[in-house]
Amino acid sequence: MAIKIYKKNNAGRRFMSIVKPDALTDKKPEKSLLAPLPKKGGRSLGKISVRHQGGGAKRRYRIVDFKQDKHGIPAKVTAIEKDPNRSSLIALVTYADGEKRYILATHNMRAGQMVTSGPEAPVAEGNRLLLSNIPAGTTICNIEMQKGKGGQIVRSAGSQATLMALDGPMAQVKLSSSEVRLVPKDCYATIGQVSNFEHSAERIGKAGRARHMGRRPTVRGTAMNPVDHPHGGGEGRQPLGMHPKTPWGKPALGKKTRKRKHRTNQYIIRRRNKK
Repeated sequence: MAIKIYKKNNAGRRFMSIVKPDALTDKKPEKSLLAPLPKKGGRSLGKISVRHQGGGAKRRYRIVDFKQDKHGIPAKVTAIEKDPNRSSLIALVTYADGEKRYILATHNMRAGQMVTSGPEAPVAEGNRLLLSNIPAGTTICNIEMQKGKGGQIVRSAGSQATLMALDGPMAQVKLSSSEVRLVPKDCYATIGQVSNFEHSAERIGKAGRARHMGRRPTVRGTAMNPVDHPHGGGEGRQPLGMHPKTPWGKPALGKKTRKRKHRTNQYIIRRRNKK
């Protein structure tokens, strides 16, 4: 894994960098595992519900198998590829019966490696096991929260969790946010850390690259007129004079949005540390 920093030939290149993973395989994506990905532009029923989305390079969705439910059948990692729809790398695996699937790649996964999933799988990086069969202290990722639903948490680039202990029917999992959470021990998890951990060090460098990603420009509220934003107006630069707000007057930056009596509170042993 290396970060390529460009020569400072012009303003756009001055702060640009890209991550070049060592394990990438030079091949086109598997056609049978591609699906169309229509653009929504941040709109629902014609109205913008998520701002600053639109445009972007055309891309196709990679169908990723988060369940890995072909238990006991070994699979060979055919290729490690970039996925334009997620920060982590994905691995193309070919099972012994000839079926091909995409899975999330772990940090040390390489082409030619053998991986397997199931209750009897050995404890080795890239393999997928029941939490009850994983030793305490092991680094895990792509963790199920409900039995048979497939991995839901710890899926982004470089993320990892630690299996702390088994407590009756539940397992204690410490997430990278320092939150300790209970997960049913008959759920599956993958051994290892999610690949592409240097993703966060990548610098976009210029506005055009953000547009290729589908991100439209953001305008500060203090630069607007009073009719357009609660922070707008005033001669010269003015302080907010109030708590940060959205354009519609709702509290922003620090407002707690989680319900006090959320049904999953019972599974959280320790909250994450405050920043």
